[in-house]
Order: sequence, then structure tokens, then C-alpha cells
Amino acid sequence: MLYLSRLTSLALAIALVIGAPLAFAAQPAPAVAPAGSAATTRAPLPLEELRTFAEVMDRIKAAYVEPVDDKTLLENAIKGMLSNLDPHSAYLGPEDFAELQESTSGEFGGLGIEVGAEDGFIKVVSPIDDTPASKAGIQAGDFIVKINGQPTRGQSMTEAVDKMRGKIGQKITLTLVRDGGTPFDVTLARAIIQVKSVKSQLLESGYGYIRITQFQVKTGEEVSKALAKLRKDNGKKLNGIILDLRNNPGGVLQAAVEVVDHFITKGLIVYTKGRIANSELRFSATGKDESEAVPMVTLINGGSASASEIVAGALQDQKRAVVMGTPSFGKGSVQTVLPLNNDRALKITTALYYTPNGRSIQAQGIIPDIEVRKAKITNEQDGDYFKEADLQGHLGNGNGGADKPTSSGGKTKPMPQDDDYQLAQALSLLKGLSITSGR
Repeated sequence: MLYLSRLTSLALAIALVIGAPLAFAAQPAPAVAPAGSAATTRAPLPLEELRTFAEVMDRIKAAYVEPVDDKTLLENAIKGMLSNLDPHSAYLGPEDFAELQESTSGEFGGLGIEVGAEDGFIKVVSPIDDTPASKAGIQAGDFIVKINGQPTRGQSMTEAVDKMRGKIGQKITLTLVRDGGTPFDVTLARAIIQVKSVKSQLLESGYGYIRITQFQVKTGEEVSKALAKLRKDNGKKLNGIILDLRNNPGGVLQAAVEVVDHFITKGLIVYTKGRIANSELRFSATGKDESEAVPMVTLINGGSASASEIVAGALQDQKRAVVMGTPSFGKGSVQTVLPLNNDRALKITTALYYTPNGRSIQAQGIIPDIEVRKAKITNEQDGDYFKEADLQGHLGNGNGGADKPTSSGGKTKPMPQDDDYQLAQALSLLKGLSITSGR
């Protein structure tokens, strides 16, 4: 399986999904290319450089201020070999390899909380439903001041997350402070956490919103379920859909293909080119458009990378969606994870991908059809205008229908678009597209 992500280091994943989880994006080692090809025509080993390497290693062992063992030197040499190829190729030791498998599976051992940092402390952003954290009564806004008795103040997010993750069934004690009160302990057991990469809701009657946080193995299936739920909640065919890919760092290539397939009926989605035979791949629609071809807007920004750019680029080239926001990150390469012995692996760049129109977005990104930069929304109260229907003895409407006097101005339920300027603009455009298409 091919893996695409903007992140050069492994994504964190407790229920604190900084990147979100996915089942392992590895592909079997490439088949041997035909004789005479570039892949098999190898130059002889550079003996002089190998002698230099051996000499450097000997000099370090003899003269470095502290003893260094052969294993450490050789592993560092391998890491250097990979890290100097490009920013996305890497040597993965056992821990890094295990984390990558977790981060691509959507399942991992943890507590089930999304956390952030505030004033030097770890703060609970949200407990995830049906996880140890939610069952233990942990609430959004709680501060985690200790983990197994050790203070969290001054710890980095990574350090805190590493301490909260661990073996399934293993117990952990968190010391929490709620609403400035007295610290109290909560002991809970780590469990398998399943994190969904897709969130959806109706923004208004007829207008659906789907947000993808990262492309995991099950993302395509989750988008299919989200579309079905939006139709059910709306009670009839939708008028339009917003697909939000902002700050999505990428993930599994196949998941991106499946997502696009839910929105188009035919045509090319993406293709890849590389030096080895099985890096030449083409993916096309299967004809199972589940969006019913309703008007669509796709949101992107500088944090939209790799698999996100595949989706945005395909929908843009196929004239399926209006792409709105700011230019994307510009990662147009594909990584293959090649397992080694001793639970290690290579994550190595094997191909570039291209949008249906043959665009490589490497180091350029997807340019939105309509550029809308992030902005702060300040809501102002409308004046209570006196209307004809407020006048005593006013004439009724001869065409029927109820009078519409001045609104009482009751409070409405807050919605995501209320304080998200880009999303509000996407919704306004979607309404216009819906009107002009006659829906």
C-alpha cells in the first residue's frame, strides 16, 4: 500500500489525533525489473568510498570523546543515507515502525482523549465517545497535571502523549484539575482506540459538510457512511456538499482514490510515475458516485498535503467541485514502506503522482479556483427595523401566507460556519451554485 503524507516525522496518535491513525501503509518490495532496465543496470560498488566509510568509522571509534558501539554507528549511517535523499524518505526503527502502523490503522492503544497545551499544562480538548476516558468521566476542559504521579508542567506534548500511550489493558493514573478546583485522581486502563477520520453534519437544511482529518484505510468507507447519514438527516436529496480538506496532511493513497470515487461517475482520478515497473499506477472511477452529483465545494489550505492534494486536484480537473481556500502544501511524491528484518523498515520515495490533467503539484501545490484567506468573523446585530406587518391595521397579503413582522431575535444554535470565514464563504457559494443549477 502506498502512503502519502506531508509529515516528515511520524504523526502522533493517542485519541489526541494529531495526524490520525491508519493501518500501515506498506507495499511489498518492488518486483525485479526486466534485464537491461535502469533498475538492474548497476554500477560496480565504489570501493574507494567504502574504504573511506570504514576509515571514518574506525576513526570515530578510536578518537570520539565517548565510546560508540558499531550498531549505533551503522544505524546512524543508514539514517543519514535515507534522510539526505529527500524530506520524506526515512529509516524506521522498531518504535517508529510500530507508530507508523498505528497511525495508518485508525486503531491504537490509548485512553481516548484529544488533548492540547495551555499555559504549560496538558488540557483535555475532548474525550472520545465509548473510550476509557469518556467512561471514566473525564471532561473537556480538564487539566492533566500529573501522569502516574509525575507533573506534566513543562513537558512537551510528545512526552505527555508517549506516557499516556502503552500496552492494551495496562492501567494509568491521571491527576486532573477541573474548573480550578482541587486535584483528583482518575485511574483507567488503556484500550484499543478507534479514531474516525471523517466528521459530518448538516450546516443548514439541504447543505452537508464533510471534514476529513487524515486519509486512513477506512476513510473511503467512512465518507460513504457520512453521505448516507447526511441524506437521511436531510430527509431528501441534498442541495450541495462542502468537503473540508484543510490541514489534512495526507495518508494512504488508496483511501484518497476511494474518496474521489464517491463523487464522480467516470474518468481518471490519479496516476503515478516512478523508476520501477510497479510504481506506474493508474486509478479511475468505478461509476459509484454516491453524492448524486449535487453542487460541491472543496476547501484546502497550506496544510492540505499529498493525499488531500490528490483529492482536490482530481475534483478540480474533473470539474466536479469548485476548489476554494488558499494554495496547498505541494507534496507530489509517493512513499512506499518496505519492511526489513528485526521489525524495522524503510520509508522511501518511489514515485511522483499526477492529477487527471497531467499536473505534478510537487513543490507547487493545488491553486484554488477561488482564493479565500482565513479571516476573523465579527457578527454585528441587525437593527430591529419596523416593518409593514408591525403596523396596526395593515393590509393582508392577497396571495396568502402568514405575515412576517419584525423577528423576535431569539438565539440560534451555534454552527461551524458562524466563526469560520472560509467555511461561511464556501456555504454562500454552494447556495449560489444550487440556485443556478435549479435545485
